[in-house]
This record gives sequence, C-alpha cells and structure tokens, in this order.
Amino acid sequence: MTYGLIAVTVLVYLLQILPGSTVTDALLYYGPYTYSEPWRMMTALFVHSEGSLLHILFNMFSLFIFGPILEGLIGRARFLALYLVSGFGGSVAVLLLAPTTPVVGASGAIFGLLGAYFVIQRKLGGNNVQLLIVIGLNLVIGFLPGTNIAWQAHVGGLIIGCAVALVYLRTRRIDQKVLQIALVAGIVAALIAVTLLRLFVL
Repeated sequence: MTYGLIAVTVLVYLLQILPGSTVTDALLYYGPYTYSEPWRMMTALFVHSEGSLLHILFNMFSLFIFGPILEGLIGRARFLALYLVSGFGGSVAVLLLAPTTPVVGASGAIFGLLGAYFVIQRKLGGNNVQLLIVIGLNLVIGFLPGTNIAWQAHVGGLIIGCAVALVYLRTRRIDQKVLQIALVAGIVAALIAVTLLRLFVL
C-alpha cells in the first residue's frame, strides 16, 4: 500500500509539471471550494508544489521510511484508512484555521503517520525521543515566516493520526473488528460534522 501511494503521488506530480497542465488547479484544496467540490479535501493529498521539488521529495521520503513500518504493524487496510483519514483531518484544520489559503500536499497525512507511530511506539515501550524531535522540528518549521507551509494541515493530521492509532490499539482483538471500524467511521463523521458546521453555521 505504501508503494502504491508513492506511485500514484509521483504520477500525479509528473502530470502536474506537464506544459499547460491544469492538474494542480483541478485537485488543490481551497476553503471556498468546499461548498461545491468537497472532494478536493482529499485530492489535495496527491498534488504538490510545482515550484518546489523538495516538497514532494520530503513527503514521499517520509512515507517511504515510516509507511512500511506502520503498514507492517497494522496491516494494509488500516494503514490506508489512517493515511486518508489523517489527510482529511489536515484539510479540515485548514478550513477551520486558514480557509482562504490554497493548499497542496500529503503533509497532513504524513503527520498523521508520525502521530500514529508515536502512539504505537509508546504503547510498545519503544524510544520516542528521536521521533518527537522530528515531529517538533517539522511543526516549528511550519510556523516560521516565509516558509509558505500549511502548518494547520500538519497539526490537524497529527491529531487525527494519534486518534486513529488509539482506536487501533484499543480494539486489537478479532472480536472487536466491527467496533474498530465503527470508531474510525465515527472520527470521519466528526470531521464531516465539523466541516458542515464551519460551512453553514459559523
């Protein structure tokens, strides 16, 4: 699953940089588009900044490093759900905190993986110091002026990644599979509810 996500993201990036391509404009997420094109909250995970090769390289390198480890621990389906739900959480955070900022990139999903890995490692008794440093440094970089990084997506993805990992850890038994699916679906439902609340009430 990890390598499939990398392949799809790289393919989309290659389509983005073709002369005259409109892929970026068609798939990026921008708060006001949520009314008419809510799927952009997910498609934005697969497009990256055309002007910065480092953007996609950093995200895909992180996915390459942490993806196989997490996928091996929780399985393909759970890993894919974690990645996508975390990415969705990142988009919701952007809608709440920076609704007029166009965003692209898998950073929300990547931070979700980092958060999940932290939670799982902590449960298993592993050393989290280096991981905490990585997460902390990347969060700080997102707040620096002139970096043009959507730190909101990082924070949102991180929180949701931790939440999904907690669900996985507390519903590990085979007889809890239905409960696990229901709880993850509940997280998605809560994110949708927050989105609707932001759009139509606030």
